[in-house]
Amino acid sequence: MVDNAIKKSVDSIGEEMSLLGHSKKVILALQHLIAMFGATVLVPILTGLDPSIALFSAGLGTLIFHACTKGKVPAFLGSSFAFIPVILTVKELYNGDLAYAQGGMVVAGLIYVLTSFLIKKIGVERIQKYLAPQVVGPMIIVIGMNLIPVAFGMAKENLIIAAITLGTALLINFKAKGFIKQLSILIAVIVGYSISLKMGLVNTNLIKEASIFALPPFRLPKFDLGAIAIIAPVVLAVFMEHLGDITTNGQVVGKNFVEDPGLNRTLLGDGLATTVAALIGGPANTTYGENTGVLAITKNYDPSILRLAAVFAVCLGFIAKIGASLSSIPTAVMGGISLMLFSMISLIGVKTIKNQEVKFNWKNIVVMAIILVLGLGGNYLSEILGFTVGIPINESVQITGLSFAALVGIIINAVLNRK
Repeated sequence: MVDNAIKKSVDSIGEEMSLLGHSKKVILALQHLIAMFGATVLVPILTGLDPSIALFSAGLGTLIFHACTKGKVPAFLGSSFAFIPVILTVKELYNGDLAYAQGGMVVAGLIYVLTSFLIKKIGVERIQKYLAPQVVGPMIIVIGMNLIPVAFGMAKENLIIAAITLGTALLINFKAKGFIKQLSILIAVIVGYSISLKMGLVNTNLIKEASIFALPPFRLPKFDLGAIAIIAPVVLAVFMEHLGDITTNGQVVGKNFVEDPGLNRTLLGDGLATTVAALIGGPANTTYGENTGVLAITKNYDPSILRLAAVFAVCLGFIAKIGASLSSIPTAVMGGISLMLFSMISLIGVKTIKNQEVKFNWKNIVVMAIILVLGLGGNYLSEILGFTVGIPINESVQITGLSFAALVGIIINAVLNRK
C-alpha cells in the first residue's frame, strides 16, 4: 500500500508542474535540497555510515513521509542528529560493525510506527503527559553536551582549520540575512574545505578514483538485543522534536498539521522513513527545522516542491563522485562545524524548558537534575560507585547514558507529577 502511495506521490510531481513554471519549480526544489544537504550528510560522515546512502534514504524517506501524510505537509526529512551518540556507542561495542546500529534504528523506527497507532487510539494529549518539557528539555541538552567532546576531538586534528570553519559559520549566522543564513553550514564547510585543499590536507585520490555513477553500497542490518536497547530509547528524545517541527511548520504555512493530516500520520511517515533508511544502511531520518526556515523565506508552501527535491536527493545518491568528495572533507573541518551544531542542540533543550514555561518547583528540578546527572555524569558515577550505573542487558552491554537517563526521568516525572 505504501509502495503504491509512493508511486502516486512521484507521479504527481509531473501533474503538479502546472502550479509553477518548470524552471522556477526546479530552482525552488534545489534550494530546499541545498539547505538540507549539509546536515543530512554530516551525520553519516561523523558516524561512519555512507553519505550516498544517506542522501538516497533522505529522498526516499521524504517520499514515504508525503505518501503517509496525503501529500499535505511541506516537509523534507534528513539525517537525525539525536542518534549520533548511540550509533557511536554501538559502533565501539561491536568492533566497528555499524550493521548492529542499523538494527537498533530499524526497531526505533518501528517504535515510532507503533506510537503513531497508539496516538490515533488514545490521543496526543495523553502521550504528551509523559513526555513533559521538564523531561524532554534536559534530554535534548544531554544529546548536545555528549557530542561536544566528540566534535572537539575532531577539531584538534587542525585547530586553525576548525576555527576558520566555525568562525565562518558563526559569522554568517549572526550577520547574514535571508537564504544565505540558511546556508551557513554549507558555506562554512566549503570555506574550510577550500583552505584545506590549498594546504594539501585533502585526499584528492578518493575523488579521482571514484567513478561518476555507482550503486550506493547498500547493506542489511544485524539485530542484537544489546544494540537495540542502546538505540531504541532515543525515540523518546526525538518525539517532542518531531512534534515541535510539525507544529512550527504548520504555523508558517497557516495550517494545523497536528490535526490534518494528523500527528499519527506524520509520525507514521517519520517512523517508516527511519526503518527503510536503516534497512539499507542509512541513518535514522527526521523532520528538519531548516526546512521550516526555507518555507518562511520563500513563501512557497507547495508540497510538490519538496517531493521534487526528494527525487533530486535520490538521484544524487547514485553519483559516486559526490560521495567521494564528501568523504574527502578533512576531519578538522567537520569538527569545527560540529562544535556549533552540537552546541545549538543543547540550546534547543534550554529553549524547550524556557518556551514551555516549566515551573521550577522542587519536583521538576529533581526530574531535570536526575536526567542531567545520569546523562552527563553516568560514567563518573560508575567509577565512583564501583559498578555500572544502568540496566545490564548482557555481559558486555548495558543501558547507560542518555537512554538510561531518559527512562529514569520519565518514570520519576510520572511518579512525582502523577496528578
